[in-house]
Amino acid sequence: MTYDATESDQPETIEEFYARIRAATDAEGRLPVAVEEMPGWDIYPYEIDSLRLKPLQPLADEEPPRRGEDASECWCVQPAAEDDAALVWCNDRWRLRLAVPTGLPIALTLSPLEHHDVPSLPSELAAEMGQLIVAVGDAIEQLPSVGRFQLAKWGDGGAHAHLFFMGRPSRALQFRGSPLIDWEENLPRVPLAVLQRNARVVADRLLVHLGGQAGLLGR
Repeated sequence: MTYDATESDQPETIEEFYARIRAATDAEGRLPVAVEEMPGWDIYPYEIDSLRLKPLQPLADEEPPRRGEDASECWCVQPAAEDDAALVWCNDRWRLRLAVPTGLPIALTLSPLEHHDVPSLPSELAAEMGQLIVAVGDAIEQLPSVGRFQLAKWGDGGAHAHLFFMGRPSRALQFRGSPLIDWEENLPRVPLAVLQRNARVVADRLLVHLGGQAGLLGR
């Protein structure tokens, strides 16, 4: 099976995204394990000899409802028991960058311009970080190829605060939750032009809601 990328000014659809993945599978619908990625790390918890990915499942007809879609049933009602091609958006205090390469529709990193780690963020930056998380997450979920956004903070590799935003492919239900990270390592890389088109949707939405300025993104 082959996949031909087509030029378009529009962000990629989930069907186009899925077609690229499907084209990389074998006769059983399995993607090859990317042993040069996470499986090659000394902290990887699995033996590689018998490791293989499950066959790729078809897209679901729609995203399933989640617990708490009805606010009355949510757990919260219970008593309390710059200048580079990867820059998506920035203001005087924060920058949002495209994480490349990636196999996801979009992957971004958010960092303060001043040198702080998350536990030591000044209160004003901490408050603004919360607003940015909401705005960036909302912008990512506007992409037609994204079902949900995921947010992560590890920080073992660097002392400068950095949050990871990942767009989980829409209707690809086996990619839900924390295994998205494992899947991302093995998915075929999304073309840079596609990532940039997706990132422009995020940047445009942030400009409307937060101001600031958009990055270059290969314009």
